[in-house]
Amino acid sequence: MLAGAAGIGLALTNLPLLVLSIASLALVPVPFLGMALVPWTTNLVRKRTDLERRLASRAGVPVARPYHPPPERGVPGGWRRFRWTLTDPATWRDLAWLVPGAVVGIAVGAIVVAIPLYGLAGLTLTPVWIWMGTDWYGYGTVWSVDTFGEAVLCVPQGAAILAGGLWVAPWLRRVDASFDRLLLAPTRAAELRLRVTQLTVTRADTVDAQAAELRRIERDLHDGIQARLVSLGMMIGLADELIDRNPAAAHEMLAEARKSSGTALVELRHLVRGIHPPVLAERGLVGAVRALALSLPVPITVDADLSGRLDTPVESAAYFAVAETLTNVVRHSRAQHAWVSLCHDAGRLAMVVTDDGAGGADSAAGTGLRGIERRLAAFDGTMTLSSPPGGPTVITMELPCALSSPRTTHSFATD
Repeated sequence: MLAGAAGIGLALTNLPLLVLSIASLALVPVPFLGMALVPWTTNLVRKRTDLERRLASRAGVPVARPYHPPPERGVPGGWRRFRWTLTDPATWRDLAWLVPGAVVGIAVGAIVVAIPLYGLAGLTLTPVWIWMGTDWYGYGTVWSVDTFGEAVLCVPQGAAILAGGLWVAPWLRRVDASFDRLLLAPTRAAELRLRVTQLTVTRADTVDAQAAELRRIERDLHDGIQARLVSLGMMIGLADELIDRNPAAAHEMLAEARKSSGTALVELRHLVRGIHPPVLAERGLVGAVRALALSLPVPITVDADLSGRLDTPVESAAYFAVAETLTNVVRHSRAQHAWVSLCHDAGRLAMVVTDDGAGGADSAAGTGLRGIERRLAAFDGTMTLSSPPGGPTVITMELPCALSSPRTTHSFATD
């Protein structure tokens, strides 16, 4: 009943919003005033429709936002923002929804409120009859109440009507949400446009991430392995010059060169692991995450339910996303224990990393979470963060993908 009353109240706000929008459009010819008012009133309307979309999603009818991305350099009252507002088809679809949305919202809310109240009236008829000693309260019920016996019979009737009203309320709300989706959801063209925008952003992020990774590899090669190889070549050259006239010094040079080559080999292996760990290629995502968990100082429990292998690029992205998340756990969370869960269902790989640390993680705080989001976004993946102060921190990452090469299901714990 409260939801129905709230729905009626929200629906009633549609009418003043419509009046404000029409008034702002009528003032467009007035210099500066119309250009300032139209984006302002449109923003109010969008806040109202966004609220309706959230309520529809809670009712089981997801409704996405259909709007064009705002101009990068637009200022309030400026021409860019004014043009962006008026040229967006979703602006006019929002305005077209205000009146029918109010009518449907009020009608559904009234039914949701009236039926349970009517049933509640039947339930209270008998005690009121006893208290008042009259049949005035019985007027308007389904049965004509003239005697105490008829008043008693209204109790099961009221209970049935109350239960029926409460049962049908969610279905009526879903009907209202389905009607909202007709005008408030993106059209096919808008969905394609939003998809293109998303792909453009993720492609730019991916290109930037790849460029940064290439610069890191180039820096590691130049400052580390390349310098050691140059030094190794010089030591071998000196040993070649000393081999005839000072064999002992030449042997020392060669021993130092051997040691330097071993160090260069270790650095090269570390570099290769940062690009694509051999354990990932050999044992798959589950084995690689297990090996990573064993190498970290925080005890980590790993539970996996994967019946096959992922495509190599997706597998690599998933591994490094988990690795970066666990690195954040070690560096920032002050956790005593962490848990990793891997499962594949309905064409999506779900990776959940939980820790019992201090919480308070923020993807905008520069702790590597933004990099994880960009890495996953390149494959249409998502990341959800829950980290209240005091913990626990739960990071849920999902990647749309398919499994290949079915294998035995793995389940293990590493402490």
